[in-house]
Amino acid sequence: MSAITPAQEPVGIVDAHFHCWRLARGDYGWLTPALRPIHRDVTVAHWEAVSRPHGVVGGVLVQAAPTEAETAFLLEQAKAHASVLGVVGSTDWLAPDAPRRVEALARQPRLAGLRPMLQDLPDPDWILQPALAPVLDAMAACGLAFDALVKPVHLPRVRRLVDRHPGLRIVVDHGAKPDIAAGQWQPWAAEMAALARETAVCCKLSGLLTEAGPAPRPEAARRWARHLLDSFGAERVIWGSDWPLLELAHNYTTWWAEVQALLDEAALAPAARSAVLGGNARRFYRLG
Repeated sequence: MSAITPAQEPVGIVDAHFHCWRLARGDYGWLTPALRPIHRDVTVAHWEAVSRPHGVVGGVLVQAAPTEAETAFLLEQAKAHASVLGVVGSTDWLAPDAPRRVEALARQPRLAGLRPMLQDLPDPDWILQPALAPVLDAMAACGLAFDALVKPVHLPRVRRLVDRHPGLRIVVDHGAKPDIAAGQWQPWAAEMAALARETAVCCKLSGLLTEAGPAPRPEAARRWARHLLDSFGAERVIWGSDWPLLELAHNYTTWWAEVQALLDEAALAPAARSAVLGGNARRFYRLG
């Protein structure tokens, strides 16, 4: 991914990772009453209310259930809300006709990408099984992005995925979710640096405060966030809120202020700052 010049940079802040859900749909297996702060219906309008005060003009709505039914639900939200610039959905990854399913989904105008919920699967090598190769090839052929919802154990697998599918655009969600609350640094830090150095993978600056435990200090994830920025550079870091899961740790305003502090500390030029906060998301997801 090449650097962005001011003349190329689109106007407006983009939240590259937010969710909405309707509990009655019934396919959010992970979303139980134990997660009381977020165990409620969440709409795009709710997200708009918390994001717009910070200058956010649009966002990428990301799947929270591993079903095509939810993907259809999210695409309905995109049709109803101009602020939804793109959708990252899911599919039946191991269905015999999965490549054709991907091709059909890709014809939906606001579908930007797909992701399996790799963090929840017991086999860290799941994404590398031969049966998935045609699906991933179909994604690449259709121009869809792959969101890697992974943990540190998956990072060597992401590098192998890049080698096998060089045409597939990949972004690592939430910095691969290091256990910040436990102070996990290595091998996460070395593996993220190697991934940044040796591949063209991008990385989302999102979800980190949630990994720092309940009600952490706002700056609790700063060291990890700065490592992502230093490793991937402003041209491959994509800011997102991961709202409303963010509410398990803090609110939207707190994360927004922490990101601004991080970018101030890094002394980014205005064009680079704008890239992190919107331009990279627009380009990676090929948003209109």
